Amino acid sequence: MKQFLKFTLAAAFGIVLSFGLLIGLIAIIASGNETNEVKLSKPHILKLKLEGTLQDRVAENPFDVYGDLLGGTPSNIGLNALLANIKKAENDENISGIHLETGMLNAGFASLDELRDALLKFKESGKFITAYSEIYNQKSYYLASVANTICVYPEGAIELKGLNSTVAFYTDALKKIGVEPQVIRHGKFKAAVEPFLLTEMSPENREQVETFMYSIWAQYLANISEIRNVSIERLNTMIDDFEVKTPKDALDLGLIDKLCYKDELNSYLTELMNETDFKNLNFISNKKYKLVQNENARKKYKKDKIAVIFAQGEIQSGKGKETVIGSERISKAIRKARLDEKVKAIVLRVNSPGGSALASDVIWREMSLAKKAKPVVVSMGDVAASGGYYIACDADKIYASPTTITGSIGVFGILMNLEELYTDKLGLTFDQVKTNKFADLGSTTRPLTNEEYTIIQESVVEVYNTFTSKVAKGRNTTQAKVDSIGQGRIWSGVNAKEINLIDEFGGLEKAIEGAALLANLEDYRVLELPELKEPFELLMEELENGFEATVLKRTLGEEYKHYHALNNLKHLKGIQARMPYQFTIE
Repeated sequence: MKQFLKFTLAAAFGIVLSFGLLIGLIAIIASGNETNEVKLSKPHILKLKLEGTLQDRVAENPFDVYGDLLGGTPSNIGLNALLANIKKAENDENISGIHLETGMLNAGFASLDELRDALLKFKESGKFITAYSEIYNQKSYYLASVANTICVYPEGAIELKGLNSTVAFYTDALKKIGVEPQVIRHGKFKAAVEPFLLTEMSPENREQVETFMYSIWAQYLANISEIRNVSIERLNTMIDDFEVKTPKDALDLGLIDKLCYKDELNSYLTELMNETDFKNLNFISNKKYKLVQNENARKKYKKDKIAVIFAQGEIQSGKGKETVIGSERISKAIRKARLDEKVKAIVLRVNSPGGSALASDVIWREMSLAKKAKPVVVSMGDVAASGGYYIACDADKIYASPTTITGSIGVFGILMNLEELYTDKLGLTFDQVKTNKFADLGSTTRPLTNEEYTIIQESVVEVYNTFTSKVAKGRNTTQAKVDSIGQGRIWSGVNAKEINLIDEFGGLEKAIEGAALLANLEDYRVLELPELKEPFELLMEELENGFEATVLKRTLGEEYKHYHALNNLKHLKGIQARMPYQFTIE
């Protein structure tokens, strides 16, 4: 009886605690969902605290505190909101400058380039930019390099060591548990399947990785060289010889401007603002500054619109979500923009390594229909490769950063043979009855026959031919030419422009301006699609789907990516047009 009461009370306490947590989170949503306009009447410093993951667009989710309660990572940051605030601050007489606090920022180089370009344009207004951090990684330093004054904590650190991309190979691990990946691919550079077939990079994969990584590194060095007035050759020597061991080394080498503790930084900012006491300084956060209206914001009352459709994440069939490109959700957004008479042009913002070839084709079809109705422009983010390029290729114009990863025009299929795992490891056996010869095609309980392999190989080649023909039509070239630069090969934006995969360098803002030019628009407003979910919907979605991932990320840390890669195998339905799973440049 005591045990029964004990468990009953424990269960009751758990219910009450969960209910209390839910009420608290709803209260957070209510308090965080501010819509009132904020007005500035005195000089302010726009404080941009950049720590966490930079994404193209982020739903305003006050439930982020939920992750913090579990010791989660910093919240995601929306690039679109940052760019809008920086542009608004240029002409805001109550913004004297921008102060960057860049911690361990996780971002792609193309996103960083867009942000750097916006900050450089802000500097042209004559206003200052300062930057401060205790620790700079390579990406946060790259961003901070635009500042008039870069300050670093004296006992902090600056990481400058060059780019690295490490690929995890699962071949031997899968073999140990009795799993045999059966891969059917087309294209000698299609490296997405190599982690399941090899134990090291193929010569073709190494060649393409070296090509685009050196291209990105050249852009990185060139931009820092220009703004810090240090030659590219000298920068490379510093890094190869590991001369930057301490912040003082960076100061002596001209890479930063000041070593200062936080109180010294405060004194410097006070002096910069012509004040006598730090308490008199006014700071405004990125989130709060979004609520400040100015004349630029009045564009929302314009009749004509340019629809900006955000497509970020892996491409899958179905609805998807903000960080997964669902063919149904994105197709619906493109269709809505096409049928809206007030929308005069469409910009598809793509940040995707690809995914399902079928889902990509569904989105391509809607892009093709939209192009017949009005100008369609693509803005590529950090990655727009394989399926990500598939959905972009038919646009009137394609913009990308020099550091964008694109191309990877190739397809593959993968089926897991679990016979050894089932039979030898788990003791399971199977028997069957089937009405036709290929009724069990795709079964995981046995290997493919030669005839079945041929059938799937023909399907893969057919999808590849469809892919390359659509790229050829969209880029006004021949299918043979596309094949010569395709076969799964990945390119940087610099290389992509040379081989006609993109048209111009530029970020989202330039793509919108290009769309306006094609549509002969001068006055317009931007409509962002798909519409973001309401905070309460996000709360329910997070409770339903996010808890497990949050706990696993916290538990596994950096190693979560390996779990994610293997777990994603269950989404490989049908033929795939996507980049390698573990592809990061650090």
